[in-house]
Amino acid sequence: EVQLVESGGGLVQPGGSLRLSCAASGFILSAYAMNWVRQLPGKELEWVSLFDGAETAGYADSVKGRFTISRDNAKNTLYLQMSSLRSEDTAVYYCVTPSLDYWGKGTLVTVSS
Repeated sequence: EVQLVESGGGLVQPGGSLRLSCAASGFILSAYAMNWVRQLPGKELEWVSLFDGAETAGYADSVKGRFTISRDNAKNTLYLQMSSLRSEDTAVYYCVTPSLDYWGKGTLVTVSS
């Protein structure tokens, strides 16, 4: 069974850091481009970051310089290291395999004092 399971969300103060994880099962994560997307409260989905099969990373302008995407092939897991968090980063974060249309159920990140 194919699964993507996100974890690592929570409540953090502005300026803080969190690391999100996306554990994949049922397929080899490194064989596919992976994305992190987020849904801000009351808004549409927003693309956050990409890690492609050639290990090239891409970031939305809103998170560039603050977020880092990475992958651990041995653990079949994708990560998103988030730092200098802002209130506008509050969202449900999803990992997605676009070419296969696999989605996790998301993990909530709340940035608030």
